[in-house]
Amino acid sequence: MHYTACMTPEHQVLLSAVGATVRRLRDDRAMTRRDLAERSGVSERFLAELESGQGNISVARLQDVARALGSSAGELLFAAQHERAGRGVVALVGLRGAGKSTIGRALASRLRVPFVELDALVEKDAGLALGAIFQLHGEAYYRRLAREVLTRFLAETDAAVLATGGGIVTDPGSFKLLQKRCRTVWLQATPEDHWGRVLEQGDVRPGAANPQAQVELRALLKAREPLYAQAELSVDTSRTGIDGAVEEIARKLG
Repeated sequence: MHYTACMTPEHQVLLSAVGATVRRLRDDRAMTRRDLAERSGVSERFLAELESGQGNISVARLQDVARALGSSAGELLFAAQHERAGRGVVALVGLRGAGKSTIGRALASRLRVPFVELDALVEKDAGLALGAIFQLHGEAYYRRLAREVLTRFLAETDAAVLATGGGIVTDPGSFKLLQKRCRTVWLQATPEDHWGRVLEQGDVRPGAANPQAQVELRALLKAREPLYAQAELSVDTSRTGIDGAVEEIARKLG
């Protein structure tokens, strides 16, 4: 069952995606490799090779593994294909004023992929502006819709740079999906830079007339920093500037 030496690069990429999917499903079900071996009849040693992308498993044995995970070989291969495709999406996270739109467009141009803003997709799906969505339906509705739109986008997209909303990290379902399916990048900045960029964009959420607005932004940044820090990569945009951030992200993405 171990024939990776004669596999084409495309086949090896697929095997790696299958292995990553098996490992993810096993982790999601809190199963040890021994548990999976006992349930599937596939040895722990081969499962280790499979999860590392080195095991060229037969369709019959893949079905055994998939059934032990409560799935099927077809569903597992489908998930693996999208796991592989989704990792071509670079998702930018960060507080308002982090530079997600500006850096995102420049990075997309550098990588020669589309640039997409998640909130724009949500507005298109809802047929409403973002403010109206919150006003008419509330935050819970927005989060649910954003998660549905994100899931559909990742299933249909092979490569892109995606600018997410600042609060996406506070929705565990959406953030977990980003972490599993994308290369996540936290765009860091000082509170002063966040505030200055918000004002430059003409974005007065929170309003400039509110004397507590900058204090509130600092508090929000402090509260969310531990969540943003869970991103795969991070870039200090206050240190690098826009062009430097694009260069650093491109280099770190490899």
